[in-house]
Amino acid sequence: MTVGRPDAVVVGAGVIGAAVALELARTGRQVVVVDKAGAAGHGSTSASSAIIRFNYSTFDGVATAWEAHHLWASWPDHLRLGGNRPLAAFRRTGAVLLDAPSPAPGNVTALFDRVGVPYERWDAATLRRHLPGIDPGRYGPPGPVDDEAFFTGPAGELGALFTPDAGFVDDPQLAAQNLADAAGELGARFRFHHTVVGVDRRADRVAGIRLADGTRIAAPVVVNAAGPWSGGLNRLAGVGGEFTIGVRPLRQEVHQVTAPSGYGTDPDLGPVVADLDLGTYLRPDLGGHLLVGGTQPACDPLEWIDDPDEARPHPTVHGFRTQVTRAARRFPGLTVPNRPTGIAGVYDVADDWTPIYDRTALDGYYVAMGTSGNQFKNAPLVGRFLAALVDRVEAGHDHDREPLRYRCELTGNAVDLGAFSRLRPVGGGSGTVMG
Repeated sequence: MTVGRPDAVVVGAGVIGAAVALELARTGRQVVVVDKAGAAGHGSTSASSAIIRFNYSTFDGVATAWEAHHLWASWPDHLRLGGNRPLAAFRRTGAVLLDAPSPAPGNVTALFDRVGVPYERWDAATLRRHLPGIDPGRYGPPGPVDDEAFFTGPAGELGALFTPDAGFVDDPQLAAQNLADAAGELGARFRFHHTVVGVDRRADRVAGIRLADGTRIAAPVVVNAAGPWSGGLNRLAGVGGEFTIGVRPLRQEVHQVTAPSGYGTDPDLGPVVADLDLGTYLRPDLGGHLLVGGTQPACDPLEWIDDPDEARPHPTVHGFRTQVTRAARRFPGLTVPNRPTGIAGVYDVADDWTPIYDRTALDGYYVAMGTSGNQFKNAPLVGRFLAALVDRVEAGHDHDREPLRYRCELTGNAVDLGAFSRLRPVGGGSGTVMG
């Protein structure tokens, strides 16, 4: 069976795919979104900590996050949804970025100054005043918690950068559903519980996709936003040979614990804390809890996997104890429960931890991949990036030779979309999940 020909097919209904669908629909295109899950945001999006921060290592990374923040902060206006629907909410808590050898605080603030991100410089005394439960000792670099050296005393004290406009989105899955609903109101159709088994092509042009039930969906444009399955979809399409950047699925855990005394004046809305000195981060969760995750320090082996469908969905005792023990070193009032609680998800990770938003050598086939771990925050803007790319490239623009520059509507910054090229040299960013 062949489905009537839409203008574009988006594979993946996570927060990225739903955002792409919305912005393509806003250009007047008829859009079909296909996802193997049962609803929008049920893949890696649902396991996101949904932190909104701005500390990236490149101008384009910071400018993208700062513009996207403005879209989250005006979420109902961005969506333009009719009726009375539940909406995800951006919680402005601020974020504390504890000092670490890399990136140097001066490099970060120079980018903040260029982009226009407000910040404050805190010393250890200021940290204690705002977070009375914190131990600001300098313990890094991160090490295994089973190593006796982990409990060695501090070598001085840390300061921090505080960005008051940072925070988190309280329900990442609902955020994806909001975007899907907004796209649906513009005519986008969502086909859930469908697996893509083939990508059709005519010579050097994409022609559509094939589903496991035998359905063919013909379309002149296909966008791969399949998250941890994106590499597999590229192989079905026969693309990727020219990419200088590879992607791999990575299993990652996020843990939940009770917030300790002294974690802000209101534990529900205490600040996000990024602690590269110990290799962990903390984010408030409603109900007096914290979410605790890792920043992938060099001492922690990464759990690369071959098949995202085979990933264990629950946190391990070892992973839980490692991250919560690090968090408890920073906040001594935090207890380390014997039983792990939290969630595990699968990230789609690029070699340099910078996403790929680009066309490919197969005309009409675009990718929004390598996004997991640090791109949830940018999703509303990523949709606009892809819509701009599709518009210009389909009209004949050579993005490989002359990368598009996207002028941010709300902040005025210009983002070089070549920073997210599949052909970029490796090594432009931090090479870590921090971006």
